[in-house]
Amino acid sequence: MSSIAIFPCTFTPADRVAKKLSESLELNLYQDVDLIAETAAQHDIDPEKLKNCIYGKTSVFNQFTLEKEKTVAVLKSVLAKRLVEASPTLYYGFLTTLIPARVTHILKTLIVDTRQGRIEQAMATFQYSEKEARKTLKKSDLTACYWSDFLMSKEPYDSSLYDLVIPVENRSESLLAQSIEKRFHTTSILVTAHSMQAVKDMVLETKVCAQLLASGHNLKVSAENHDVTITVEKSVLNFTRLADELTEIAKNTDGVKNVEVVKSSRFSESIYRKQHFELPSKVLFVDDEKEFVQTVSQRLISRDVGTYGVFNGEDALDLITDDDRPDVMVLDLKMPGMHGVDVLRETKKLAPEIEVIILTGHGTNEDMRQCMELGAFAYLNKPVDIEKLSATIKAANKKAHEK
Repeated sequence: MSSIAIFPCTFTPADRVAKKLSESLELNLYQDVDLIAETAAQHDIDPEKLKNCIYGKTSVFNQFTLEKEKTVAVLKSVLAKRLVEASPTLYYGFLTTLIPARVTHILKTLIVDTRQGRIEQAMATFQYSEKEARKTLKKSDLTACYWSDFLMSKEPYDSSLYDLVIPVENRSESLLAQSIEKRFHTTSILVTAHSMQAVKDMVLETKVCAQLLASGHNLKVSAENHDVTITVEKSVLNFTRLADELTEIAKNTDGVKNVEVVKSSRFSESIYRKQHFELPSKVLFVDDEKEFVQTVSQRLISRDVGTYGVFNGEDALDLITDDDRPDVMVLDLKMPGMHGVDVLRETKKLAPEIEVIILTGHGTNEDMRQCMELGAFAYLNKPVDIEKLSATIKAANKKAHEK
């Protein structure tokens, strides 16, 4: 039987309409919390990690760790297995964006209202002041935007993502439900061999994606009847060698018959890099000399050391406070605002597991003594040999992961 998927638009009747439809059409209600619970149980993953993947901002280190891509792949695999069962379900939540458009027997729906209408709904339903309503709405929409942008590079309320978009326009929950039910009973939403094959293709895609990600490759994968296409969007020095590696990984995935590796029509000049997870991938560079940070970061990245730069101590501590914590910090001492020694002290209070490497051009013996007493991993002077810095970071990273 067919199903319905409703994306949540905060301060609209969407959640209540979803519940009403699940009862009137006898559809099992399946929400984000259910997907999180199933995934956590099946794959022994902390539910908080799954929640943060769905609702949180992408880590500044994710381009090196691919943690979000790997977690999304696991969530998608669990959802795909549920879709294979083809039981009549009403899916509600951010999980609906994981369902491919070509699975046509699931009616993807958005119930939306104007910004002012949503603010008024918040004030009426939750007794928010207008200021509170605006603030809560902005935060909610940002959360939705982070998720949809990560998955599809689109805004969450983009009409192209849905089969049916229904503006509230002061209509009651019953009338909104009736509009969805009317579309639900059309022949375009029937389960067909083609739409069920699309579900099987989704299962295969998630398997191949997981294998590629485990090997450090973050690439677009599409499947059709056991045939897999892997798309490379960035230039690579030896495309044939990369294609052979990707083909071997994909062909070792159960269910794959043929593999094609192609260049995207938007093939860019930026260089594609395979990620090496055994090397440091969460290194925070803190230095007010922006050009120096950018230059050294690029040289480290070329040595498979993933770095992210900030230009003052306050921003570094903000990242740590937001739980977007590095494994290693490379820290200058003499910066405008907060002194490097104070940053080191606060870092060790907030996250003692972070290994801190001092890299400075204006330090004294007293600075060095103080930093080492506060728990710095190493104390280096500028100008620094890039190989020495790289080796020190790798040693610090090893120590951080031994804790």
